[in-house]
Amino acid sequence: MTHPVDPRARRLFGGSATAYGDLAGSPFRADRDRIVSSPFFSRLGGVTQVISPGGSGLLVHNRLTHSLKVAQVGRAIAERLAADDRYRDLLDKLGGCDPDVVEAAALAHDLGHPPFGHLGEQVLDRLARQRLGLPDGFEGNAQSYRIVTSTEIRGTATIGLDLTAAVRAAILKYPWTRHDHPDPHPRDLDPAPRGATPPPDDPASGSLKFGAYTTEVDDLRQARAPFAGRIADWQQTVEASIMDTADDIAYAIHDLEDFHRVGVLQQGAVAGELMGWQREATTLRELPDGALDTGGRRPGAAIERLRRRLHRRDSWISDDDAFAAAVEHVRVELVDGLLAAPFDGSLAAEQYVTGFSARWTRRLVDAIEVVAEPSMRSGHVLLRAAQWHEVQVLKFVHHRFVLERPDLALHQRGQARLLATLVEALVAWILDPGEETRLPRRLHDLVELAEAELMPPGAADGAGRGSGPDRIARARGRAVIDFVAALTDGQAVALLDALSGRSRQLWTDAFVL
Repeated sequence: MTHPVDPRARRLFGGSATAYGDLAGSPFRADRDRIVSSPFFSRLGGVTQVISPGGSGLLVHNRLTHSLKVAQVGRAIAERLAADDRYRDLLDKLGGCDPDVVEAAALAHDLGHPPFGHLGEQVLDRLARQRLGLPDGFEGNAQSYRIVTSTEIRGTATIGLDLTAAVRAAILKYPWTRHDHPDPHPRDLDPAPRGATPPPDDPASGSLKFGAYTTEVDDLRQARAPFAGRIADWQQTVEASIMDTADDIAYAIHDLEDFHRVGVLQQGAVAGELMGWQREATTLRELPDGALDTGGRRPGAAIERLRRRLHRRDSWISDDDAFAAAVEHVRVELVDGLLAAPFDGSLAAEQYVTGFSARWTRRLVDAIEVVAEPSMRSGHVLLRAAQWHEVQVLKFVHHRFVLERPDLALHQRGQARLLATLVEALVAWILDPGEETRLPRRLHDLVELAEAELMPPGAADGAGRGSGPDRIARARGRAVIDFVAALTDGQAVALLDALSGRSRQLWTDAFVL
């Protein structure tokens, strides 16, 4: 599929970034190789997906293996769509569908994910906005875009990975900033695109999800410019939509593998909820919301709340018959299938898990469609209604029986305190006048980068947006957030141990300063 502009157009023409893939001929394959060669990609092997890589005792997905599987699923979707004559003209009209672009974007989509999974994202966002005064806060998708466009430091240049416009546009799962781009902002649309609304407890904070910080908005505009007039300002490109859908598929399927392997996902609990709803669906549907919310542990009540939530948020696709069929299909696959026997590490158990994953992946990839005029809550590439409901039920099982567990909450509260303490310790280090020459070199570079970004065009050195001291304070805050976000789980723990005086190791490869 063709793209609307020269596909070789990069952020920096003649940029210095190189990789062995540059010799392969395809600019998008070169982008893929640049991403995989980046240290930001390597670090994902030590970053939590859901369960900490070092805390489960068994092999579980981390952000690296998750990214690889998203790339695999995304490429399979793109290749199927690109070969389908029914969609050829529509895909060209919308801006193209290149499997290399999708694969590269999928590999890059989690580069900015901080230590400790989504918990780390929430903690850094709160600290960035409330403690450090950064209006943009922190968002993992925006951090990924920042990495590929700005913060990979090479000598005196901060050129990112110098990717093509098509790949950068495909990384933008949420192609808007937190507050003011584009205009009108997506959060003001009715209905708002998925992720564009503010969190209920902080309506003035801007969009909950967004794809770029204000400092990268010019780059966002350039990456999206070739698609102007083809897709709405707030809409994903086709390739971004494929990447987003592949991410959903991988998340729904592969995380269940982990929870089954570590024995967290129990057949009885899942069966009780799904079959309880099936037995009592008519009664549960008649209950008012208040009675349902106070139903406590009543089997079926939680999944009935899911059904109602889907109706409220996604009435464009939500259907009671499709929902009931999805509950039944997931029940058969999980209760009577995957969870029927505990995972014992045997070859037979591994083969069953592999078969479960492959079967579901094929089912969902084969259910992908392309539409010319999608709902405001969807992209141009989406699952058929039946499979969309199945994914929602799979994700429900994940949330209900893993993320809501008290033992996981206990673990995560400790991780949240660790990150907060680490940020405070690094801020104190930066502010210590006697330590200016002994700051970690990368932290020093990130401060300089942030100060330059916050300097208005044509301003004299020392003058910033607001005042010089204010600019410097915000630059230091952004540098600390960038620094912490680039750590692995283990590096975050080791760095705080060192800063707290608990570590007796002086020379260690736990982190690089």
